Amino acid sequence: MSTRDNPIDIRVDGQHIAGTLVGPDTMVPGVVLVHGWDGSQDQYIARAHEIAALGCICLTFDLRGHVRHKGQRDTVTREQNLQDVLAAYDVLVGHPSVDPGAIAIVGSSYGGYLAAIVSALRQVRWLALRVPALYKDAGWDVPKGQLDRDELASYRHSAIEPETNRALASCAEFRGDVLIVESENDSLVPHQAIKNYMNAFQRAQSLTYRTISGADHALSEKQWQQTYTSLLVNWMSEMVLGARAGKTGSAALTPLTDSVQRTPRKDG
Repeated sequence: MSTRDNPIDIRVDGQHIAGTLVGPDTMVPGVVLVHGWDGSQDQYIARAHEIAALGCICLTFDLRGHVRHKGQRDTVTREQNLQDVLAAYDVLVGHPSVDPGAIAIVGSSYGGYLAAIVSALRQVRWLALRVPALYKDAGWDVPKGQLDRDELASYRHSAIEPETNRALASCAEFRGDVLIVESENDSLVPHQAIKNYMNAFQRAQSLTYRTISGADHALSEKQWQQTYTSLLVNWMSEMVLGARAGKTGSAALTPLTDSVQRTPRKDG
């Protein structure tokens, strides 16, 4: 088996000593999982284990304003949470066994919105968005919890051009593979918001769209949670296996149960 080595810096007693980390010459995909507003990493731990079993290294984490930092809920901004996701991404890519050219970001709702923006700021190969939320660019530094809910609801029911929204503009430049999952009975992220995302991914290598029948935004019933887990893991399996074979996986071509399918798009 071939091996590789990486120089590392070891901190000890306020000083630094040099080291070399030696291991097998194999690298695996990395997956960052981003929860939604008022959620936590606990919602993704079980899914992370299933994805890791495919031969990936997964990272879940809690956004500021949640769990340990719940006291910041009324003051945390989108900029701060974006920095949270970027920091998590950088930690994952820094793992010696993670292939920096094979990174996936999985995000739900607010986490999906942040994931879309991150795709323009870091190297991302796969993007999985469940019920991705949309927000106006205005008020970027206003605390997230203070945004006007009625104004948000109206905005999400509107047709929005990618060039007028930071998240959609990021999607318009994305060239990897995309999974979008919608809840049929979503009262927070309407179908129009999903359409806005789908319409933005004009340069994506492939776009796979699924609808979970009867589901609400939060996937409040266990069967809906299981359906989403199955959709996500199956798609990731196709992407990872496809990458190992040197091509895009067939998930973008083969419909799954309880789904609506859209064919891949190519540049031009």
